[in-house]
Amino acid sequence: MASISDKFQSLRQRQQCALIPFITAGEPNLETTAEALRILDRNGADLIELGVPYSDPLADGPVIQAAATRALQKGTTLEQVLEMLQIVSPSLKAPIILFTYYNPILYRGIKPFLAEVAAAGVRGLVVPDLPLEEAEELIHTAVTFEIEVILLVAPTSSQNRIEAIARQSQGFIYLVSVTGVTGMRSQIQERVKHLLTDLRSVTDKPIGVGFGISAPEQAHQVREWGADAVIVGSAFVKRLAEGSPTEGLQAVEQLCRELKAAIAPASLQQVSAAK
Repeated sequence: MASISDKFQSLRQRQQCALIPFITAGEPNLETTAEALRILDRNGADLIELGVPYSDPLADGPVIQAAATRALQKGTTLEQVLEMLQIVSPSLKAPIILFTYYNPILYRGIKPFLAEVAAAGVRGLVVPDLPLEEAEELIHTAVTFEIEVILLVAPTSSQNRIEAIARQSQGFIYLVSVTGVTGMRSQIQERVKHLLTDLRSVTDKPIGVGFGISAPEQAHQVREWGADAVIVGSAFVKRLAEGSPTEGLQAVEQLCRELKAAIAPASLQQVSAAK
């Protein structure tokens, strides 16, 4: 499995935008999570973000909160998630990014936590409740475990803060498209275009846009605005929770293919349309 930075370098050389689906571990069960990872990997996911269920998910919208609550009620633990990943990750091409809040990291200690997740095949971390001012130890320690810590830029961030986050973020910069929590929106606000421009003026690191993207049309728009990656969460989590696990997996596969086609280079879209 390539590193996150290597994956983006390869995509840039081919002038391709990355697709990063998000799913919640343990919803509806860990066996389905494992199969969903394999399906996403086979159907266009360039990287995959896996959410660890947490009791107080402040950054998550209602769909992902509900999924995390159901997973916790079924007894899903971080240890079980990592055991599952240790089995699945060797067969995946897409690097795994673990989405977790900071309390589980503090509880175990930074080094023990990083050692555990690295052994399970995790290549990146997103910690939404870890402010930049307190992230230095985690970032520097993660390097020794070949894990990249991805930082978030909010729409309300000042230019000085944008520059500071851009310097510290590893792998790519996670641009939050809306003020608030994750969730599906009917349209992407045009200020995302201006935020991308602001970031481009201070860094050449890849930029992924997330929070609120749920449809192929939105993904295509974000790519046209210059994003290096499109991150889609609630739409995948919602589909995986509907119907039976088999039906959920089929819906996830279809959405992944549709999103990947929407962000493909124009030349590939024309070839696909001709078929």
